[in-house]
Amino acid sequence: MSTALDPAVSVGAWLHGVVRDVDPAALATVPGMDGAPVRAVRAAGLAAVVSAAPLTEYGEEALRRNLEDLAWLERAARAHHAVVDALSRAGAVVPARLAIVHHDETRVAAMLAERQAELTAALDRLTGRGEWGVKGYVVPGALPRTETTTGAGGAGAAYLRRRRAQLTARDEGQRIAGEAAAAVHAALAGYAVAARRHAPQDRRLSGAATAMVLNGAYLVQGTGVDGFAGLVRELADRHPEIRLELTGPWPPYSFVADGPEQPAHTVREAAW
Repeated sequence: MSTALDPAVSVGAWLHGVVRDVDPAALATVPGMDGAPVRAVRAAGLAAVVSAAPLTEYGEEALRRNLEDLAWLERAARAHHAVVDALSRAGAVVPARLAIVHHDETRVAAMLAERQAELTAALDRLTGRGEWGVKGYVVPGALPRTETTTGAGGAGAAYLRRRRAQLTARDEGQRIAGEAAAAVHAALAGYAVAARRHAPQDRRLSGAATAMVLNGAYLVQGTGVDGFAGLVRELADRHPEIRLELTGPWPPYSFVADGPEQPAHTVREAAW
């Protein structure tokens, strides 16, 4: 929900994430949104890691304006992610969405107390697990791999079927790639603890030469990472009509809350 900031308060608290505990010495090496080290706010057996957020830049009106500036938004997202990533490498973390700014640390502590059960359950669920991303891109002209090379009609008919498939229109290629993406996601979701299929990224964002048809996130047990990577390789061989790309581990952004994310247009407290 949106809140009006008290003009008398000059510095808010940008929330990066919640952990069970964190070593203060480790925090001293992690720069926050203002370039200074981040710090922990402890309450209810949990620790929220925050940055000082001067309200001249991170107050409600300033934040609304800055979120429309793509260069500022990219810098902020990188700084926020760097802190969350450092926390995730040390243990389980419930990452906050971008641009969650509390009025002060007292409000942060109150949030921890109010949501203690929910946050503790989330940390329990994420412990020992990491998020892995698998993206799939269309391979133009590639055909689905089949179990036989001939089929009805013998080798000549199989050749003609392959030629017809090679000459299909772009829409047909997209359909074939889409079916392969669905099959890949189903197989990976069956292996993972949890899975999310996000909307494909536009080429301008992905930087890929061909369309993205799979943008999946998978929560994988740490002991099962090698098996998951092996499954991705097996699926890539089984579905040459799409090119698979495995990335990670990432902080578990995709697995901290159910439902659609709310857009970050204003300073929020209870929305996270």
